[in-house]
Amino acid sequence: MDTLEFLRQFRLGNYAIFDFVVSFLGIYLLSPLLSKLFLKIRIKIPKRNWIFLTLPIGFLFHLTFGSITPMTRDILNIHDHYILKLIMLILLFFGIKGIKIIKK
Repeated sequence: MDTLEFLRQFRLGNYAIFDFVVSFLGIYLLSPLLSKLFLKIRIKIPKRNWIFLTLPIGFLFHLTFGSITPMTRDILNIHDHYILKLIMLILLFFGIKGIKIIKK
């Protein structure tokens, strides 16, 4: 068993805790850069909003590139996983809530 398989064996339901930690840590480290980049196109996104948008952005990227992960599959399942869908909607709401368009 290699290191990545070992780290991904710890799970919360069907989801690997390692994947969540890496995703949130990556966005946390990239959020200052992402906020500055979006500020150049006059969109102010606070750094904490990036944390809320981590899972919705990850879902969109996986869906766009055709990488169907367990979470992507569960969100697309129309007959089940309503709590996951509610959590994603809440995260999306709080992620979008603080975004402002800056006028000249």
